[in-house]
Amino acid sequence: QVQLVESGGGLVQAGGSLRLSCAASGRSFSSYAMGWFRQAPGKERDSVATISSWHGGSTYYADSVKGRFTISRDNAKNTVYLHMNSLKPEDTAVYYCAARVGIATPRSREYDYWGQGTQVTVSS
Repeated sequence: QVQLVESGGGLVQAGGSLRLSCAASGRSFSSYAMGWFRQAPGKERDSVATISSWHGGSTYYADSVKGRFTISRDNAKNTVYLHMNSLKPEDTAVYYCAARVGIATPRSREYDYWGQGTQVTVSS
C-alpha cells in the first residue's frame, strides 16, 4: 500500500509556472506507475499526465497540456513531480496524484491510490 501527499499548489498569474510534488510513503514506490489528474468545479476528473514505473521511460500528456507540463519522478525521494509552465486560467483545478501497479494509463478508474489533492488557481 502507498500513501500520497500532494503539495505545491497555489495562486499564479496566467503565463506563470508552478511545480507540484507528490510524496509517497510505503514500499516499492518505483514499482508504481504514477499519474496526475485534475478536477475543475462541476467537471469530471481528467487525466493530465502519467509516467511509467521504474525509470519512468514512458510518459503521457493530455493534449491540453502538451508542451507546457512535464511529469517526472525521483525514486530515491519517493516523489513524482508535475512541472507546469505557461499556465492558463483553464488550468485552474484541484490536482491529484495517483498510483497503480502495472502499466501507466490515463484512465483514472485504473488507479488504486490517491492523494488528497492540491488547488491550483490561475488568474487572468
